[in-house]
Amino acid sequence: MKETLIDSTLERQVSRQKSSWRAGYLIIFVLFFSLALAPLVWRRAIRFYYSGQIYSAATTQSEPVAIVFGAAVYGNGRLSSVLRDRMDTAITLYQNGKVKKILVSGDNSVENYDEPGAMMAYAIERGVPSEDLQPDFGGRRTYDTCYRAREIFQIDNAILVTQEFHLPRALFTCNLLGIEAVGVAADLRPYRGARWYEFRETAATLNALWDIIRQARPPVLGEPIPFLITPS
Repeated sequence: MKETLIDSTLERQVSRQKSSWRAGYLIIFVLFFSLALAPLVWRRAIRFYYSGQIYSAATTQSEPVAIVFGAAVYGNGRLSSVLRDRMDTAITLYQNGKVKKILVSGDNSVENYDEPGAMMAYAIERGVPSEDLQPDFGGRRTYDTCYRAREIFQIDNAILVTQEFHLPRALFTCNLLGIEAVGVAADLRPYRGARWYEFRETAATLNALWDIIRQARPPVLGEPIPFLITPS
């Protein structure tokens, strides 16, 4: 009789332990699944929220400045297709009177690599006067570009020019740093590696939230250079 009671007690203890382990595994799985989904959910939320602030070059409102975000530049200053489309879109905005000036922001952190210089040269070759262009050599990241646009170039209102996959993050960052901005999509063609861009943007959009929470100073700052707009 005693042996039967002991066996029954042990069985109940083992059953409770198994149930406890299952509950623990379930909690770990739910936590892991939630963490894995967090970047996707945040990315979708930002895309949805800022979708109403993204326009074409023809339908956007006028603003004083277009901010063009840098991208890859190859040998001899040749712009990548992504960056070339951003510049062509900004130049169209300028030629159509939608903006009066263009801020070209990109990476110039290593010798012989100059995104803003190549962007500026490209615009000048296509008829944009140099006095209506402002290079930003400290725009290593989207956060740096937005931070410096507000703090260094003292821009309050702008049109952000980049591809549609990048615009929600750019709008989120610039808006939260004090720039009233709308976006113009520079998607003029299909891009090789589009899926990679989307994957990378999912992680980068979550990181943008951390950037806004911290609001750390970018590696490159300097004295203010007001980007003055001459009245028409």
